[in-house]
Amino acid sequence: MSTQAALSYETDKTFLELLENDADELASKLQALQRRIFPPLAKKAIRRLTSAEAAKFIGIAEGYLRQIAIDGKVELSEPPVNGRRTYSVEDIAAIRELLDATNPSRQYVPHRQGDDKLQILSIINFKGGSAKTTTTAHLAQYLALKGYRVLAIDLDPQASLSTLFGHQPELDVGADETLYGALRYDDRRVDIREIIRSTYLPGLHIIPGNLELMEFETTTPRAKEASTFFVRIAQALEPVEGEYDVVLVDCPPNLGYLTMAALCAATSIMITVHPQMLDVLSMAQFLRMTTDLLQVINKARPIANYEWMSYLITRYEPSDTPQNQMVGFLRSLFGPRVMTNAMLKSTAIADAGLSKQTLYEVDRQKFNKGTYDRAMESLDLVNGEVEAHIRRTWGRV
Repeated sequence: MSTQAALSYETDKTFLELLENDADELASKLQALQRRIFPPLAKKAIRRLTSAEAAKFIGIAEGYLRQIAIDGKVELSEPPVNGRRTYSVEDIAAIRELLDATNPSRQYVPHRQGDDKLQILSIINFKGGSAKTTTTAHLAQYLALKGYRVLAIDLDPQASLSTLFGHQPELDVGADETLYGALRYDDRRVDIREIIRSTYLPGLHIIPGNLELMEFETTTPRAKEASTFFVRIAQALEPVEGEYDVVLVDCPPNLGYLTMAALCAATSIMITVHPQMLDVLSMAQFLRMTTDLLQVINKARPIANYEWMSYLITRYEPSDTPQNQMVGFLRSLFGPRVMTNAMLKSTAIADAGLSKQTLYEVDRQKFNKGTYDRAMESLDLVNGEVEAHIRRTWGRV
């Protein structure tokens, strides 16, 4: 069958008309599906945490946490059920504030102090499917649960991070409500404070994304100020620099103006790597292109050295021999720049994502205990390693 015959099968429409109809139909059905899975008026929340989980995030022994609860110095949101107490994220924040007030030297509230520099971590990969957004979402929630003030920026026009945080890009995010609103080259540019949104987790804010972000890719080449595109994200963040400890930027899977601006704003870089040959070959091309473009930018405006740069192995299957060989190959090349811990491929994480949830949100009873615990252990090890990098840049152990 010829191409024209295939296009006109059961219709006389042109290719462009078919494409437009398919896009409209797909968008409509996906929106209907999203409404069923997560209704527009529904509110996301972090599930209540066990004593062990709450103690881990606060940084105290579980027995000490139980004693605090018994003492009644903090008004907790719910009484124990069948002798077992669980904690809301608000409970954890209140306990952390109490402990910090009575023993400030322990820094239970781990905000940066004095000359501590705002950490801007850009998470990048040239190829989709490397778990970049999943990594960003869990890291943002982990750091917020640990008491840091976190701003997550969805810089990907596909807006998967926004969706995970309960913001449906086609329904909830309007014009100039993405970071593009604070990057524009015309008089419609807005202050970044106008586009930052609170989340259901104290200390975690988000700037959502949608297709509007593509405007930065199309307007930059035509703008009079185009030669300074690479400083626009850093400049946009200046008004809120003192309000956060960490900014996480989920970059698009390409090397356009948005990604380059995020790289230039960053103090640190994390590159997610799926340990398969095609993905690593793609990463090699990405690294070469990134180097070439940054060298050009560096001639116009010197780029500061990054505090740290790491490769994170994602979707890792320890029983997969070719993957193990690839991980060994990467470690032999890059040494300690490959993070010690890897993000395991897990059905728990994948299944949670189907309902637009993270493991910190989903009801753990819905999963096999072993599967859930292995996935959570992997997440905590990776996120803890990133936290250690951040603390070292501030001169803390």
